[in-house]
Order: sequence, then C-alpha cells, then structure tokens
Amino acid sequence: MVTENCGVVGVFSLDQHNVIPFLIDSLRALQHRGQESWGIAIPKKKPFRQLGLVSSYADNFKNIIRNYKSNAGIGHVRYSTFGRSTIENAQPLKIKDLCIAHNGTIANVEELANMVGGCTFTPQTMSDTFIAAKRLVEHLSINMNVKDSIKILKQEMIGSFCFTFMTDNGSVYAARDTKGFRPLVLGFHKETNTYIVASESCAFSAVGAYLIRDVDPGELIKLSMNGLETETFYSEKPHAHCAFEYTYFAHPVSIMEGVNIYAARKRMGEILGKMFSIPSADLVIPVPDSARPAALGYAQETGLPFEEGLVKDRHINKGALRSFIEPYQSDRIEINKGILPIKDIIDGKNVVVIDDSIIRGTSSASIIHTLREAGANKIYMIVTYPPVRFPCYAGIDFPSMDELLANQKFLNNGQKLGLNKKISKLIGADKVFYNDTKNLAKAIGIPEEELCFTCSTGNYSSLGITPKFRTREEVKGE
Repeated sequence: MVTENCGVVGVFSLDQHNVIPFLIDSLRALQHRGQESWGIAIPKKKPFRQLGLVSSYADNFKNIIRNYKSNAGIGHVRYSTFGRSTIENAQPLKIKDLCIAHNGTIANVEELANMVGGCTFTPQTMSDTFIAAKRLVEHLSINMNVKDSIKILKQEMIGSFCFTFMTDNGSVYAARDTKGFRPLVLGFHKETNTYIVASESCAFSAVGAYLIRDVDPGELIKLSMNGLETETFYSEKPHAHCAFEYTYFAHPVSIMEGVNIYAARKRMGEILGKMFSIPSADLVIPVPDSARPAALGYAQETGLPFEEGLVKDRHINKGALRSFIEPYQSDRIEINKGILPIKDIIDGKNVVVIDDSIIRGTSSASIIHTLREAGANKIYMIVTYPPVRFPCYAGIDFPSMDELLANQKFLNNGQKLGLNKKISKLIGADKVFYNDTKNLAKAIGIPEEELCFTCSTGNYSSLGITPKFRTREEVKGE
C-alpha cells in the first residue's frame, strides 16, 4: 500500500500573468499538509524540487520566479506515508510531456506497476505517483482523450487520488477520485483572470483569490486559454470524505464541502462538553494548535475557564512543525519538546486537556508528562476523534497496525482493561474520553454515511479492498 497525504496546486492565468508567485504562496499556505519536500513545474521544463519547507528557500524566490516564468503551472508539498523522504520522491514528476502531482493512495500499486512496461516497483526506487503517471501517459499515447484515460486509470487503480497534471502544451488539469476521500477546491483570482485548483481553500486566501466551489468527486477540470472546462469521468455514491481532515489535517480557515473547518472543530468541543462534563475540573486547555477551536467550544459549553496552558516554542528547531506528519519518531519527539507549560495556570489544578486525536501516543504521553511536571493535580484528556484502531490506506500516516495505541495489547496486573482505561494507563492521564463517529459527523455537518471512518471502524468497503496489514518497516522501508 502506498499513501500520500500532501498538498497540490494547479494554476492557469488567462491574462498570461506569471503564476509562479501564486504557486509559491499557495504551497506555503498548504505547508501544514506536507513538510518533507516541495516542488513546482511549468510546461516544457524540468520540475523544480527541493527537500524541506517552502519558506527555507525564500532567498531564492526571485530567481525561481524569473527562471520559471509561466502563465501555467502545478505545485506540490509532500507528506510521505510510504517510502523514504528523498528528493527522488519529491513532486511534481515529469513523464515524457506530462507533469503530475498527486495527493492520495494507490492501494494496488504493485498490480498497477505490472501493467506498466519496464517497471519493477519498490517504495525505495519509485513512488505510486510515478506508476500512475506512467500508466496515464500510456493511455494518452494511444490517442485517448484525457477524460477516457482518467476513467480507465480509475478503474485500474484501487484507492484515493487528487491529481493535478499539466501537458507541455500548457493545459492544466485536475481530477478528484469518485469517493472524494481527499479534498480539492476551485478558486479564481479576479485581478489576473487566473483559475486555481488546490487541496484547500486556504491557498486562495494566501493569494487574494476566492473560493468558487469544491471539485466534485469524479470530476475532471481543464484550465487552458479556452477558460474553465469541466466534465464528470465517473459518478459514485455514497462519498467517503475523510473525517480526519476535519479534526486535524485541514487548515482552520479552509472550507470543505461547504463546511468551515474552524466552526466544525468548535462544534466538536460543544458536543463533547455535553457528552463529558467533569464537575471537578478547574479549567480547559488545548493541545496546540489544531485542538484550540474544540477546547474553546468545550469551555463555552461547560462554563469552564479556557486557558492557553501549553504554548509552542516556535523559535527552537522544529518548534513550528506538526509532529504527526513528521516521518520519523525521533523528529516527532523533538517537536513535542517544543510544547512548554505555563506553570502558574496549571499548578494544583484539575485540568481538562482537549486534543484532536491519539494515534501512536507519542505526543499525548509527552503532554501528560509536561502537565504533571508543571504541577497538575488531575488530568482528563478528551479526544475529538474516535479511537484509531486500523491502518489508513486513503492517505493518512498510520499505515501499520502495530503503531496504533488503541490497537496495542495492554494488561494491568494481569487484567485486561477497557479501551479508555487502557489508554489512560499508557499515556499517564487520570481519564481519557473519546468522541464517537455519530457525534463527530454531527459536529462536522456531513451525514455519517458520507464520511470515511475506516481507521476507527475497520470497514474498508469504501476503498473496495480487504487489506493485508503490514509492519511499519515493510510499509516505510525503514
């Protein structure tokens, strides 16, 4: 299984405006979706790709803008969930006259590789994007149009995808998988007559563009001098929008499927306040940063004081990064060291801590330890996302069963414990409370049957697979 939860952008200016500044600023706005590498591509030129953060190359932006001047381009920020973090796996990729960037999963990549002549797939030597691009080029080369090529590729692939791709004639395309696992939105910059397709609408805010709408699941968009053209290559229901996007992954200013992420997270807190009122609690604090709206909603619902008892030190190495999407455990631990307590707020108090999720338990255990050291009396952790028990094969980095805390076996004095008690013991909290799928869907504002909760339920029917669970070493090549 190969998964990528990344950020993609496609830009086309009808006024022949140089879109490279738009690409760079959009990718910076999408940096929360990928911290490992980034790249841009324009027609008839080798893609520009670099490891690390977009902002790390700020001193070179002027040269990049001048040397890659174009009215059309695509871009990518990478968050790997399979294979190593190397420049070879950075995107966009170029295959013949096609440049492509991908956000999603190809669950049957080995099978797809067998359809591509001369490809022997391993996660260390190539990516699922490379295999998909090679196969798409093959379909296009036998004089098929893009719609038919994408439709056939979709039938050959199992999994999720959002593609932005571009031909050397300067046309930019975007396609979203028929289940809508990963987000994709369409925007417009009026002053330069520029269309933008991106993973999230926060990219539009960064460049002064406005959101037109979501790209529909199963929709193919073409941007060229003919303007915006759109058609449906395949229609399928129900959809399976990733619920984890709404609790953690997406930027709070973004709008997905008509839902503002910040407002949805605040509603999560309000609902959790109704579900889990703790009379002995003195205050509520968020784990920075994505849990802040939920903590505010919880505080307002319960009447507890809301305090910033934990602060990220953004001046230390890795302090501004997100621990969950770091590929290596050592880096996740280093980031968590940058979360500092405010002792005067915490000391002697019974604290409710709101967090977005517990996956491996690395961050949660570190937070609980930090609060204990700061003098917290009792610590109650409330989690906005349901227990994650199963690997994700639709683009989120929990690919193996053995790393999921809610799935690990745990005995206390020889006795099996219930899940909440088990997690409490493992991370050192006094009590842990989880949200459930029904109430999370209610908070998001999308019917439960239209959301993907596979990682919690283990029901992989939306992907159409019965997965073979693998270890992290097998998946990541570590």
